[in-house]
Amino acid sequence: MIDNRSVGRCLSEMRKYFRITQDELAARLNVSRQAVSKWETGASVPDIEQLLSLSELFGVSMNDILRGDVSAIRQRREIVLPRESRRDRQITVIGAGRWGCFIAWYLDRIGHHVTLVGRAGSKRFEALRSARSNEYVTLPESILLTDDETTACQAEIIILAIPSQELHSLADRLKDMGVTDKIIVLCMKGIEVATGRRLSQVITDALDHSNKAAVWVGPGHVEEFVRGVPNCMVIDSSSELTKQEVIRAFSSDLIRFYYGQDLIGSEIGAAAKNVIGIAAGILDGLDLASLKGALMSRGTSEIARLIVAMGGEAASAYGLCHLGDYEATLFSPHSHNRAFGEAVTRGQSYHALAEGYATVKALRNLGKSHGVELPICEAVYQVVCEGASPAATIDQLFTRSLKNEF
Repeated sequence: MIDNRSVGRCLSEMRKYFRITQDELAARLNVSRQAVSKWETGASVPDIEQLLSLSELFGVSMNDILRGDVSAIRQRREIVLPRESRRDRQITVIGAGRWGCFIAWYLDRIGHHVTLVGRAGSKRFEALRSARSNEYVTLPESILLTDDETTACQAEIIILAIPSQELHSLADRLKDMGVTDKIIVLCMKGIEVATGRRLSQVITDALDHSNKAAVWVGPGHVEEFVRGVPNCMVIDSSSELTKQEVIRAFSSDLIRFYYGQDLIGSEIGAAAKNVIGIAAGILDGLDLASLKGALMSRGTSEIARLIVAMGGEAASAYGLCHLGDYEATLFSPHSHNRAFGEAVTRGQSYHALAEGYATVKALRNLGKSHGVELPICEAVYQVVCEGASPAATIDQLFTRSLKNEF
């Protein structure tokens, strides 16, 4: 005799354990949200095919579900997705810069069907399309290169790898295209200066809610990846199923992905590390590289305070999205933000503004609105945005009132 209420409680607990909404579960099983609600209240039970799907999704037996036994699920740390969801996906990458080209190359390498979208009329993109290579990577013929965003956005997964301050206009274009039921992965780091919104907020505010957003953050340089040097990165999302699906599809022997657990912290931490990178460049420009240890410690503490004030977890600042990305940003010759900070300090020209230039303005505003003191970010802002003397600004940091370390 099946106890409908026990089955319902079991399904509800399993769904909540993995932080899956009723809408997400309904979409996965191709049923209505009302059907899921009826199962959880005990008004009805899933049929055999639905039970099989639930069993596969949650990694437990049908008997466990029918008995209302959730103990088995607590032995699992992730949902097992169907094998076909892991590889051989139709993926579009928008943004044919350094990271966009690498992402296209990487996802093609692990077995996906990839389209790379560049800017119409761009001489750099036309050169890439002709040569199928840039200074970082050579793109195989299996990758389609196009400037047709509308056609390319028919893919299942859309990855955005563009400058963060251009996201708003791209989101509006995607909305006008009627993009629905997509996984949109933001492989970019920043905060919208005009509004202070995180990038996932920019995209979800613009698009239909059938789309699910994720962020791809963490350390790594294209120059190292293409030489086969592995690294660890993070995928985070407000949707547990989306997170699971992206990690299953993107993981390989070259990049080990971890499941992010704090979307606010992941995004703010990733964006802020670019500002700390500029600070490291300022120290290099002043021949004060020995202070980078202090910068790492105090910078992480500073960003952790802001993350907490915004509703995130302090631990995120000490994870791969921020502290874990310091080596690639504070010390590497490949770091654009570090090189930008050094060039500004030495009075040299730099070929482009670093991403951290816009981010420090946004962080400064967020610090003020949340009542959080950000002395390192303020120092970077004064040097790169207001033209303050780098040496005098560092001196001012050292003459601040004395306080406890923690």
